[in-house]
Amino acid sequence: MSPQTDNPSVLFSSFTQGHLQLTNRVVLPPMCQWEAGDDGYPTAYHFAHYGSRAVGGVGMQILEATAVEARGRISPNDLGIWTDQQGETLAKLADCIKDLGSVPAMQLGHSGNKARPGTGRAVGPVGEAFSDRYEAPEELTAEGIDQVTEAFAEGARRASKAGFKALELHAAHGYLLHQFLSPIMNTRKDQFGGSTENRLRFPLEVIRRCRERISDSTTLMIRVSGSEYSERGYQMDEMIEMGQAFRDAGVEIIHVSSGGALPVAPPVYPGYQLELSRQLRQGTGLPTIAVGRLETPELAEFALREGYCDLVAVGRALMRDPNWAVGAALTLGDVPPVSDNLNKLFMPKT
Repeated sequence: MSPQTDNPSVLFSSFTQGHLQLTNRVVLPPMCQWEAGDDGYPTAYHFAHYGSRAVGGVGMQILEATAVEARGRISPNDLGIWTDQQGETLAKLADCIKDLGSVPAMQLGHSGNKARPGTGRAVGPVGEAFSDRYEAPEELTAEGIDQVTEAFAEGARRASKAGFKALELHAAHGYLLHQFLSPIMNTRKDQFGGSTENRLRFPLEVIRRCRERISDSTTLMIRVSGSEYSERGYQMDEMIEMGQAFRDAGVEIIHVSSGGALPVAPPVYPGYQLELSRQLRQGTGLPTIAVGRLETPELAEFALREGYCDLVAVGRALMRDPNWAVGAALTLGDVPPVSDNLNKLFMPKT
């Protein structure tokens, strides 16, 4: 069902899910910046990057994959939240985003067997390398899985305490949580592999434990690969089943991407993941964030009005233009999502 709004556009109408309240539906998705120090701390770059997009009117910003363990970084220059001190520094970034009018969110990630050199010994569901570009990882034992689960939970606690209003678990693009969900990457023969129930075991425990550690007012989201583009991977009916399990464990929003289980690129075109979002939205009853070359205001508005999603993630276009949301509002005949003082510059005089 398409959303109802008194606004000229849906894209610049408000959105509420539980305690999460957004003034518009433009989302900056997590994108690897590789600008952190080798200690995982944010730098001046992050304050400029996220601050400029807050000034530019983005409703919610999801920080790039922030590692819950040092060995869980994708690159040596990823953000990290495996210490309390990192959480205290990231709180300043959350305050910056919030003070400039946007909602701060964070993606909690673990690279698993897709860690690049310099991050430490990689781990994964099995001891096989993802491709010839990567080293063979250490296969996680049951005790190791519990250790990583605890790292996610503690990262979530720190992020919630730091003031991030929403947390997104990264279970897409071939990283650790996705590695366990995928029948392509997870060929274990124990309680963590094989059936859908077994492959869900680790990610569901991560969700439950994170939910226990964060405040009631912190929204829990998950990013998934809605398709693995392979007959050997899970199909949409199984993805919906997993999405329902995520919902029942405490997830409130699903961010729908695709791919990553195989070292091949899927076909890419504007809106290529919208149908995946629509099916998961209908199958789980949860709001979805759609992503994938949704670079024009008209396409973003179409996706919302036609019920493909509830929020639109704009990545590359916002990298090119921090004020994309201002231009999008003007294109759609709506009020630019900036302060009243700045609006006087954008709106035509009457």
